[in-house]
Amino acid sequence: MNDELKALVRTIPDFPKPGIQFRDVTTLLLDSGGVARTIDALAETVDGPVDLVAAIEARGFAIGGALAVKLNAGLLLIRKDGKLPGTTIAEDYALEYGSDRLAMHVDACAPGDRVLIVDDLLATGGTALAAARLIRRAGGEIAGARFVIDLPDLGGGKALAEAGIDHASLFEFEGD
Repeated sequence: MNDELKALVRTIPDFPKPGIQFRDVTTLLLDSGGVARTIDALAETVDGPVDLVAAIEARGFAIGGALAVKLNAGLLLIRKDGKLPGTTIAEDYALEYGSDRLAMHVDACAPGDRVLIVDDLLATGGTALAAARLIRRAGGEIAGARFVIDLPDLGGGKALAEAGIDHASLFEFEGD
């Protein structure tokens, strides 16, 4: 099944800069059967209860929202800094092609909440690690991290493992 899902992902060469092979999950999201199979497959990788699914902007919102419903959990939005009203906490992180800053509401996660981080793609792990730092600062416990796609050559899985974060992806693209 995961090979069928992988076939629904479009590759856009040289985006957002030359040398990057952008793996575009939006083509998978356009396929209703693909979306349903993706959410089911991700849910099957989760052990134990989850209080919140922390979805990372922007494609992570679509996946995280559906997964939160499937897991009977709340949805915590992790956004680019400056996009949330109210009091927030923020963390800087590095991308494979730059840097950015993520934020969440300071009261979005209660101490002791079990939080599953979700995004479309795992590259260097910088985004997921920044999300984990935010959740931990608020007192949450990381229940794991789940991704549709892993780019293992960029080392994100290793970085998450070194940080003690259980992670899983549905499929990989090598050499990117």
